[in-house]
Amino acid sequence: MSVSKTRTSFYRRLYVAYLIDQGTASIPAITQATGMPRRTAQDTLNALAELDIDCVFEQAPGERHRIGRYVIRDWGPINKRWVAEHQQRLRTLLGYP
Repeated sequence: MSVSKTRTSFYRRLYVAYLIDQGTASIPAITQATGMPRRTAQDTLNALAELDIDCVFEQAPGERHRIGRYVIRDWGPINKRWVAEHQQRLRTLLGYP
């Protein structure tokens, strides 16, 4: 089954939001879980706002140099439960391990 660039971009954003929500909440952790390049992971995180997913970086207490994790504060119009139920399908379509 061929998947369009628009759909893969949308699914990539959903899957990254799912990972963050499940605790895979840093760029290195996301790249390790998906195999995507660091820049793609960063761009995907930045693009979550386009879906009205409120994702913020929380600095770890007492740390400097952006040590911390990302947190999904609000899924906006996205059904978080649907994403969780279909995460295996999303991962397979995107070719992630």
